[in-house]
Amino acid sequence: MSGFRTLLITALAGFSLAIQADTIMIRGASVHTMDKNGTLENTDVLISNGKIREIGKDLSLPQDDVYVIEAKGKPLTPGLFAGISSIGIEEVSAVEESADSGLALQEMRPEFNVVSAFNPNSSLLPITRIEGFSFTLLGAGAKGSIFGGLGRMVILNGGYESFIGSSVLFINIGRDASALSGGSRAGQWMLLHQAMQEADSPPSSTETALLTRAGRGTLSAFANGGKVVFKVNRASDILETLRFANSYGLNAVISGGTEAWMVAEQLAAAKVPVVLNPLANLPSNFDSLGARQDNAAILDASGVTVIIGGAGSHNARKQRQMAGNAVSYGLPHESGLAALTSNPARVFNAAGQQGSIQRNRSANLVLWSGDPLEVTSAAEVVIIEGRLIPMESRQTKLRDRYLPENPDMPRAYIKP
Repeated sequence: MSGFRTLLITALAGFSLAIQADTIMIRGASVHTMDKNGTLENTDVLISNGKIREIGKDLSLPQDDVYVIEAKGKPLTPGLFAGISSIGIEEVSAVEESADSGLALQEMRPEFNVVSAFNPNSSLLPITRIEGFSFTLLGAGAKGSIFGGLGRMVILNGGYESFIGSSVLFINIGRDASALSGGSRAGQWMLLHQAMQEADSPPSSTETALLTRAGRGTLSAFANGGKVVFKVNRASDILETLRFANSYGLNAVISGGTEAWMVAEQLAAAKVPVVLNPLANLPSNFDSLGARQDNAAILDASGVTVIIGGAGSHNARKQRQMAGNAVSYGLPHESGLAALTSNPARVFNAAGQQGSIQRNRSANLVLWSGDPLEVTSAAEVVIIEGRLIPMESRQTKLRDRYLPENPDMPRAYIKP
């Protein structure tokens, strides 16, 4: 094959590469497009200059240097969503100087934005992406206020300017925010209503204000359809959230939603998506007495857009297992994949760059050893923005250093 370089999938499974391939051909995959075309069997995908150029059977190779990956019928999906996380803004949660996801000031600062703290060189990025995840939503956590602050979607390509979509505001409701609102759930809504009213009509000089000028500007901007993630679990709190969001024109997303199944019809009618953890199946507090494992299935059947989340920044790989659990409790398999791909991309305004396999879209793809929702499957090839990602991380380097196949010395003495 003069002029071409062919890489078999068996060789790709564990290789360490620094490949700069302008053109890549994936041959004979089971392509989960995550759009109206559904799943295309024994299909080729041609990638060039970062974009998907062709999708079809028996595609011809262009007359230039091409990396050919023989998929042999294995599943090809869009890159997966790593949930609402602190990837790149938190290295070790217990080490204060490495955790930048929350503001500890005891005042309302919705203008706090975690994006400026993002570090694309964090060890969590390669750990996450070699497991098949190409994007995440940076979340702002509340340490001193029911307003967490602002976050944004980011592509896990290791770039400094990898943000996509628009800013997202985070608000915390329920037991976790009780200590931040005078110890009462009613106090949370009182403060939230007052804050939104301040954004619309600034207080006079004789009144005590909740917000800074910048905070009022932030809330005012979101009152015109801005995306707001409400961390809330109890059914009654979810209904109050819907009323609050409707009152101020907020584009609400429920995060947590342990009891969301109880109000599935109301969520569907309001067209409010839910980011949930399908493993929340037992009451762990008074906000989750209605926890059940078929939460995602009930919501999906009711017409609610479901997104899988909750694995945490250091365990994003478990998102696949969570989706698989949801499928085992009644969520259709295709809906399980959508909850990790097209749904979060669409909800958080990143559909043009993530979540589906379409012509002339950014090439963010993963080739799997088997069903991506099976815990025994693994990502064999990861492509982000058209580039083959090195399948190595800090963990794989430590593994390779300390677990050689035929050591001549005890492990403690082995050096690379």
